[in-house]
Amino acid sequence: MALHVFFVDAFAERVFEGNPAAVVPLETWLPDTAMQAMAAEHNLSETAFLVPDGAGQWHLRWFTPATEVELCGHATLATAHVLATEFGIAGPLRFRTLSGMLRVEQEGDLYMLDFPARGAVRAEPPAGLSEALGATPREVWRSRDWLCVLDTAEEVRRLRPDHGRIAALAGGDADAAPARVIVTAPGDDGVHDVVSRFFAASVGVPEDPVTGVAHTQLLPFWAARLGRRKLVCRQASRRGGTLWCELRGGPDADGIPPEDTGGARALMGGKAVLYGRMELALPG
Repeated sequence: MALHVFFVDAFAERVFEGNPAAVVPLETWLPDTAMQAMAAEHNLSETAFLVPDGAGQWHLRWFTPATEVELCGHATLATAHVLATEFGIAGPLRFRTLSGMLRVEQEGDLYMLDFPARGAVRAEPPAGLSEALGATPREVWRSRDWLCVLDTAEEVRRLRPDHGRIAALAGGDADAAPARVIVTAPGDDGVHDVVSRFFAASVGVPEDPVTGVAHTQLLPFWAARLGRRKLVCRQASRRGGTLWCELRGGPDADGIPPEDTGGARALMGGKAVLYGRMELALPG
């Protein structure tokens, strides 16, 4: 069996930036064990698999090297880029996923992801958090993931966490048992409103280069803090990437609560670049 695999740098303006993902279009599903083995072989933070699910719609799944995950922003963006550039599929794209129906549209050279926004509540830090990060957060909030606020963007950039200790932390949301940690601060360069990093060794990704799902939590949080709904966000990993974000719907602009997004949507725009193509030969 021959399969085509596409490698895309998402949230990137050129190759070797942003977050790399593999995209595998299928006619019908492979066994889960085969998809998990392929994701482990690719050894990228996520591999996306998709099958047609009606006109302009696909069923989309994501696997890390260790497990299937319920939501992934950068691999969704990469999938949209492959459908648009390799298969010539224009117009809004809809994806049926474990997290519900997701939508992607092109606006110029940006792919705009439309995901549910996630609120956050102030929380006591889990035991061992400061030791795991190598820094003590000014504030800790709980959303799907732990959201840790530092004083400066430079502190975020300088972090050298202990990934083994992060993996051993208790999870943030009750529905997300594996610990995943977002670290964030206001931007300091006059260009980016927000700076962040994302650590998820518990699901086989010690540091994710650029993370759409993290921004579904960061966007309502910082919209409330900064008093505006449009933000330019920079994920300060080694590769780095920029997201143009907008919080739509939910409460009025003057009263954006971080705890309850009221059905708001997180729109996250990014660019993508094809890095390579491969034909994979599977037995059977």
